[in-house]
Amino acid sequence: MDPHHPRISIRRQCDLLGLNRSSYYVGDSWGTQTQENLEIMERLDRQYTAVPTYGSRRMTAWLRREGYDVNRKRIQRLMQLMGLEGLAPKPGKCKSHPEHEIYPYLLRSVSIDRPNQVWSTDITYLPMNSGFLYLVAVIDWHSRYVLSWGLSNTLDATFCIEALEEALSQGTPEIFNTDQGSQFTSKAFLGPLKDREIRISMDGRGRALDNIFVERFWRTLKYEWLYLNDYQEVRELKLGLREYMKFYNEQRLHSSLRYRTPQEVHFTTPGSMAV
Repeated sequence: MDPHHPRISIRRQCDLLGLNRSSYYVGDSWGTQTQENLEIMERLDRQYTAVPTYGSRRMTAWLRREGYDVNRKRIQRLMQLMGLEGLAPKPGKCKSHPEHEIYPYLLRSVSIDRPNQVWSTDITYLPMNSGFLYLVAVIDWHSRYVLSWGLSNTLDATFCIEALEEALSQGTPEIFNTDQGSQFTSKAFLGPLKDREIRISMDGRGRALDNIFVERFWRTLKYEWLYLNDYQEVRELKLGLREYMKFYNEQRLHSSLRYRTPQEVHFTTPGSMAV
């Protein structure tokens, strides 16, 4: 994205890249980060994916051991921009709006034994060679099937709502689980769930493992696909992501699914819904 391009407007650039214009802003986004910050953010993402319990103190200490001259305030700001948390609540990403609704976590000790029993969503950070994007996905807990996904260069709620609507066009879960981030506690996001009388569950603050199946998917996606590639452009990353999602749903065998694919389990298990 180039906000100063002499011939192609921001609107046209967003259309060409498949990004929502409403999600674009210049502010504290990937377009304004130094190359050094982007390098540090890429290292933060890899370390967080490997050790998700690390907060800003440990991340700062780890980066110093790796040779980076950083202080905690800088790392806190970058982690907030990335939407990362350690044992504390996610700064930025998981900061709920004071007027938004919060729901209790409904899934502790619940046996998940059928498709469309529980769906869940979350956002993760995708580093690129010269920037980054945010990815949202909606996943069925039982089958691990990715029902929908979307990309944005900000943490605006729009791309989350669009992913939700796409998922709901394929079926209706009994329970929908999110974290307490403002994207997921807004009326615009919760409205479609309430309209369909879907029970709403939300992770406890600072409890990333309440959404364990999505967290595992993020690790799989990054280790099997993202970290093995060196994407230069948004379009290139989006095409690669589309290919990986298709592979993940239709071809990747899961030991937890008795070496079946998510698609096989989601559409052949009793309780599943055909589309």
